[in-house]
Amino acid sequence: MRDLIITQNITLDGVVSNDTGWFGPAGPGDDHEDLNAALMAQADASDAFLVGRVTFEEMRGFWPKQQDDATGVTDHLDRVAKYVVSGTLDDPGWDGTTILRGPVEEEVRALKAAAGRDIVLTGSVRLAHALIDSGLVDEYRLFTYPHVEGRGRRLFEDRTTVPELRPVEVRTFRSGVVLSRYRTDAG
Repeated sequence: MRDLIITQNITLDGVVSNDTGWFGPAGPGDDHEDLNAALMAQADASDAFLVGRVTFEEMRGFWPKQQDDATGVTDHLDRVAKYVVSGTLDDPGWDGTTILRGPVEEEVRALKAAAGRDIVLTGSVRLAHALIDSGLVDEYRLFTYPHVEGRGRRLFEDRTTVPELRPVEVRTFRSGVVLSRYRTDAG
């Protein structure tokens, strides 16, 4: 069975989504070569990318247009199967994309049961909340940025279902970003 992994950039105060654009790969002038290497190693372990419609449309409008992308994100997104959860999207307009119309829990269970490597969800906070509540998340990879946002959407907002988390890795990068990995008993 494949693992479903939620990977999020997160602030010290737990914000994963807002309107200010608080995070990037690292701060200006920071050495983030080690962070990029870790991100690429994680990308290489996956063959499926899962997102909600809003995140998908933002990414579709940006990544396919990139040329000479030194981060490797464009190559990764070209390579993996992309799954977008949407009841309104008709044509994904991005090669290698499948629209999942739901029910979401059933669609994701089927993806996890199929042969392959990791399925990664990034962004898509509302979808992340639904998957957390359904107990389908196997691992959380939280890239914590040394920043306090104050307000915005959080990965764990007033949740009635909080998964039991087991820490499996903590790594600090030269830029000050900290990766914390947690496993659950999902599956």
